[in-house]
Amino acid sequence: MQIILDELGRLETDAVRQITTAGTLDILEELRVQVLGKKGRLTAILRGLKDLTPDQKRDIGGRANQLKSKLEELIVSRRDELMGAASGPGLIDVTLPGRPLHHGHRHLVTLVMDQIVNIFQRMGFEIADGPDIETDYYNFSALNFPPDHPARDEQDTFYVEGDRLLRTHTSGVQVREFEKRKPPVKIIAPGLVFRNEAVNARAHCVFHQVEGFFVDTNVTFSDLKGVLEAFVYEFFGSGVAMRYRPSFFPFTEPSAEVDIRCFFCGGKGCPICKNEGWLEILGSGMIDPAVLKNVGYDSERVSGYAFGMGVERPAMLRYQVNDIRLLFENDIRFIRQFR
Repeated sequence: MQIILDELGRLETDAVRQITTAGTLDILEELRVQVLGKKGRLTAILRGLKDLTPDQKRDIGGRANQLKSKLEELIVSRRDELMGAASGPGLIDVTLPGRPLHHGHRHLVTLVMDQIVNIFQRMGFEIADGPDIETDYYNFSALNFPPDHPARDEQDTFYVEGDRLLRTHTSGVQVREFEKRKPPVKIIAPGLVFRNEAVNARAHCVFHQVEGFFVDTNVTFSDLKGVLEAFVYEFFGSGVAMRYRPSFFPFTEPSAEVDIRCFFCGGKGCPICKNEGWLEILGSGMIDPAVLKNVGYDSERVSGYAFGMGVERPAMLRYQVNDIRLLFENDIRFIRQFR
């Protein structure tokens, strides 16, 4: 027993001296492992307890625990001293006021997309998603685009390889969902789309789109108008003027584009609205029976409508942004204006 007590005494003397004079945090950690680790000196000494009586084990165990606590406190104290020295004197003044934290926020495009989707969700539309890289079938053929349609040309579409391309609209989600579901189907499909277009103040080669479609029995153009007018009045305000213009899209018949009175000039004409006084915000129409047939729907029994809009243009109109490129340049001075 006395031999073990002598060893504990020598360990205490050596360890206290080495810990209090340790010059770096690495040296201090090495000492901690050598003294208190699983294979350290204290553990090695305590292995001799197996040959002692229960009373002797209790006495030496108590002495060893006291020594362990003392050395741990010394190590913590020396670590604090070394860390304080490393930070340098006078670098922290606790009397100074705190620095403000800068909180992030959603980008304007994300904010507007969420607002658009939320409006349609409240009308009962579900959210669906599809791949950014589409096949020719889902992007064109299933949507009734003829083989010689100009939209298929490389001047309008980014082709990847073979029949794969960067989707030019989120309308492909419409076909994918129709293939998986039976009417009624009421879907909103937001996402990124790509067009091989020149970049200017009004257009960009990458932008966001929200596609919506509804198929059921007895769906009419009046239903489509009611949904679109409810959206326009909620998003832009009840006082906004809007109009429908006959148009053509391969996947809808009849088709219409929806315009609203230009926010920038009040309808007088300006470069943003091409001096027309109106700004196009979306395209729409009744789903062509050929599209319904392509997905196995009976066009004699069901009908439906579809609409699609960019996100950037409504964002520009609502928040008075006169150049779409500002939405993609990530200038922090611009982004911080829309919290």
